[in-house]
Amino acid sequence: TKLQAFIIPVTPFQQNCSLLWCEQTKKAAVVDPGGDLDAIQAAAARFGVEVEKILLTHGHIDHAGGTAELRRRLGVLVEGPQREEAFWIEQLPQQSQMFGFPRAEAFVPDRWLEDGDIVTFGQVKLEVIHTPGHTPGHVVFFDRPSKIAVVGDVLFQGSIGRTDFPRGDYDTLIRSIREKLWPLGNDVTFIPGHGPLSTFGDERESNPFVGDFV
Repeated sequence: TKLQAFIIPVTPFQQNCSLLWCEQTKKAAVVDPGGDLDAIQAAAARFGVEVEKILLTHGHIDHAGGTAELRRRLGVLVEGPQREEAFWIEQLPQQSQMFGFPRAEAFVPDRWLEDGDIVTFGQVKLEVIHTPGHTPGHVVFFDRPSKIAVVGDVLFQGSIGRTDFPRGDYDTLIRSIREKLWPLGNDVTFIPGHGPLSTFGDERESNPFVGDFV
């Protein structure tokens, strides 16, 4: 497979920041750099990869808090999330105060993403899937050849994302999971924003919120 992935838990929330890279070219992307940027850069150095892009699933502090600084350090582009997420990103300074995080800077992504867009690094082409519900502009990144999806806070092993935030919506989230994620295949392994990896098939069998038996 062309795509390789390594997870770096960041911030007090232990958010799964993903370092993704193309095996052939060693070009990489960092998904959801919420903080602990030195650890993220150390991982890139350890695997000998060059970060070309920062990709964001959504604008919550534990996912996006380190973005502005990492963009400055590396001189790379920020792609995502979908533009409905702008209000969360604009509120990053307030979010950092609320959760007792180091002060986070607001920023504007270099590219807002829409459903059906493609993001690239090296020879990897990730499909962008707009999955509102947890937040309105949340996106998922899917690598079809390796059947890996980076799903942010949409779906977890045995659980789903919270919907009690401003502009979150439970029914919308359930629909995003069932109509946007399940059709990608039961054999898709997903990297959630928190906790262990799982597959869509396992969640369809056992997840108490979105299992086929619910």
